[in-house]
Amino acid sequence: MMERNQTIYIQISAGRGPAECCWVVAQALKRLLEEAKRQRLHSEVIDRQEGLQNGTLFSALVAITGDQAKSKMGDWEGTIQWIGQSPYRKYHKRKNWFVGVSFFKPQKGVALQTSDVSYKAFRGSGPGGQHRNKVETAVRATHAPTGVSTTSSEARSQHQNKQLAFKKLEQLLKSFEIDQQRELINEQWMQHLSLERGNAVLVFEGRKFIQR
Repeated sequence: MMERNQTIYIQISAGRGPAECCWVVAQALKRLLEEAKRQRLHSEVIDRQEGLQNGTLFSALVAITGDQAKSKMGDWEGTIQWIGQSPYRKYHKRKNWFVGVSFFKPQKGVALQTSDVSYKAFRGSGPGGQHRNKVETAVRATHAPTGVSTTSSEARSQHQNKQLAFKKLEQLLKSFEIDQQRELINEQWMQHLSLERGNAVLVFEGRKFIQR
């Protein structure tokens, strides 16, 4: 059964690899985004951790959405190998560099229940005139199970700000779940530094990063 509007998250990581691996992450990200476009999938870079060298990345997180997104992008899951001379160490003998690509979907375990949210009103600032400064219309909403909290002061009434804060919490919890899974992936990565180098799913070569 075809999964429509499926969203998956793909993390490309250099792990504890050197600058060369961070360069590979940046190049792999470009190729991955090109492949998603070719497959007519929507892609969005959610987060990128800049490397120490200009134009490099320690890691990148991409959201891919579309019909059968996982199966269409499945060839990318695993270890990527790049064969090439170091861009930073001219006489370095090593010519094989490896980075990891992990797929995951946010778990549906954390659901926002109204009973888990507490609200605290306070005086808002900004647009709204003197009435806003005298009445506690702004609201801080806190999700008790996770400790995630947010505020809303955009609306003129406390009731409206409660509704807005609740919607913000929904988005924050989604990000919280993604971060939790990313931490798990990073822990697994650190425990698997060998990267199964003999089992690369994709191999690229040269400064132009051409797929073999």
